[in-house]
Amino acid sequence: MAKNKANHVQLVLTQLISDVFEKTGNKPLNYKQVSAKLNLSDNESRDTIRDILIEETRKGLFQETEKGRFNLKELKNFITGKVDMTADGSAFIVPDDEFENDIYVAPRKLRTALHSDIVKVYVYAKSKGRRKEGEVVEIIKRAKTDFTGIVKLSERFAFFVPDDRKMLHDIFIPLEDLNGAKNGEKAVASIVQWPEDAKNPIGKIKHVLGAQGENNTEMNAILADFGFPLEFPADVENEANAISEEISQDEIARRKDFRNILTFTIDPVDAKDFDDAISFRRLDNGNVEVGVHIADVSHYVKPNTHLDKEAFERGTSVYLVDRVIPMLPERLSNGVCSLRPDEDKLCFAAVFELDKEANVIDQWFGKTIIHSDKRFAYEDAQKLIEDKTGEYSEEILALNELAYKLRDRKFKHGAISFESTEVKFNLDKNGKPIGVYVKERKDAHKLIEDFMLLANKKVAEFIAKKGKGKQKLTFVYRSHDAPNETNLLGFAQFAMKFGYKINTKSDREVARSLNHLMEDVEGKKEQNVLTQLAIRSMAKAIYTTKKSSHYGLAFDYYTHFTSPIRRYPDVLAHRLLEHYLDGGKSVNEEEYEKMCVYASQMEKKAADAERASIKYKQAEYLENNVGAEYQGIISGVTEWGMYVEIIENKCEGMVRLRDITDDFYVLDEKNYCIIGQRKKKKYQLGDEVKIRVKKVDLSKRQIDFTLVTDR
Repeated sequence: MAKNKANHVQLVLTQLISDVFEKTGNKPLNYKQVSAKLNLSDNESRDTIRDILIEETRKGLFQETEKGRFNLKELKNFITGKVDMTADGSAFIVPDDEFENDIYVAPRKLRTALHSDIVKVYVYAKSKGRRKEGEVVEIIKRAKTDFTGIVKLSERFAFFVPDDRKMLHDIFIPLEDLNGAKNGEKAVASIVQWPEDAKNPIGKIKHVLGAQGENNTEMNAILADFGFPLEFPADVENEANAISEEISQDEIARRKDFRNILTFTIDPVDAKDFDDAISFRRLDNGNVEVGVHIADVSHYVKPNTHLDKEAFERGTSVYLVDRVIPMLPERLSNGVCSLRPDEDKLCFAAVFELDKEANVIDQWFGKTIIHSDKRFAYEDAQKLIEDKTGEYSEEILALNELAYKLRDRKFKHGAISFESTEVKFNLDKNGKPIGVYVKERKDAHKLIEDFMLLANKKVAEFIAKKGKGKQKLTFVYRSHDAPNETNLLGFAQFAMKFGYKINTKSDREVARSLNHLMEDVEGKKEQNVLTQLAIRSMAKAIYTTKKSSHYGLAFDYYTHFTSPIRRYPDVLAHRLLEHYLDGGKSVNEEEYEKMCVYASQMEKKAADAERASIKYKQAEYLENNVGAEYQGIISGVTEWGMYVEIIENKCEGMVRLRDITDDFYVLDEKNYCIIGQRKKKKYQLGDEVKIRVKKVDLSKRQIDFTLVTDR
């Protein structure tokens, strides 16, 4: 133990000495000068520094430039980066500098670093082979300190076994910190401390989630796992409850009044948070006016309030299979801000005058007050479109016709249409899945989407052009880059195996051929595989102040303006639009870019949590069908197995290579397949196979299949 401590002190001193050389421009110094820079004047410390300089010079970190004077051999011997844990307890540190190679750290040199932590690493001057090796000297930022898992009790102490496969240490829980948790229960534990010499961290139970396998327990565990809070703090709820629903005459006077103009919402049948409404009226000149009215969240949620800080922290509402975890408390998300029918509501609007060809003749952005006349579910609006009769059918049909024209123009300009299938579950009263179905996107969905796209595009365009010629106005854009050429070529080669040709000559040609492919595969068994692969070959859309264009939509300017109840970047877009409409100067770009980066991270976390809840429900659905046989499509291949998606219910599981016994199979990554080494039998992404459900592990959300081969 004492030796370990001495080693650590030596490492820290070595780092401090290196810092001295870095700060002084690597000027040669003797041990007395280094000691003085570190404010260490006692003889013992000075002797230690002299010894380190001599020893580390021998190892190659420092060099003796003249007798008794040293400096760094290479300036960069400490790097910061992110921990990527491996299954054996070692890790690779991915440096902040993307041009640096990953640093390998052996398990005993990791100290207490955990997966995704940001750490400082001392990189050894001499590493084995070509691989750089190092040792963690400081944990700069923990990725997380809260974990979900199972409580294991004994008489004198308790341990907590985390669910996270990359968390390789159990957490020691003193009995007084159990918070009522019983043996075998699922809970959330928080690491409180990790003593220098201890193998395991010490923690306390933060929340008891309940019995394993219960729907509520497992859904809350998914949320906690991804770092989403299970409830709103009291000060946030209090602020929300203090907001009045009364709208003053002064406030109405400041707004354009749309209460006498036909306005309605179209949303899912079970929605409660109505973000957007559409107003419609015919103008005397034969054109129509379409207003896209968005809940005026920024009127109620002011910067630096508890409400605002909580909304920023959450970043987004999270949509799990059976529940919504809102970004804002229910009083706002389903009440004050929600554009419910037959109620006066405050909005921020983008209002367009459109001719018969859906060209924008005129536009206006500003605050409105509306009174929604009708709340349509998508199914109701779809029925009006199909039957061409019923209350407001004339207006809905006119909007649908304009939406078609907006859509056609978008695709002619090179937008890409990705229609991937969305899986939904029929749940019983206990949340158990009793059926699976695929959600269909019809004209009513697309109608709303096209007018939201128009509003998002025109708001972004307005700000970007307002700043042209003057100072650029900082804004929150939703940006999407063109795909990486290598990824695209890989996808094009794979699509050819199914007889589809992707023209990669130009962005426009890529978009055109991808759209042809998407039309051709609709309803075919390979639709999901090809769509998912195409999406994977694309860049990811992000929030940023730096770029305004969106490749997938073929828009030069794009933002998210239409969902401020459920997305924080939309709240920022509202605030900035109001600020610039009022003649405000450009805001601090660096500050807003940081918020954009965080919002993009939270969006990814929410998508991962949603996927985890779907995986759990799929596992739960198939738990009662172990032994059943299904037709499936190979949806992914890895070096240890292949993923298969069942055609009938879209549940996905894995066939492990070790369970395919007729040959020794290996992955051919380039051709998206696995190949038998002797008989050369090939299982290709997109192939149809017959599988049997072998095993379901609910706690890991894993489904194992075996292949059923015709004998």
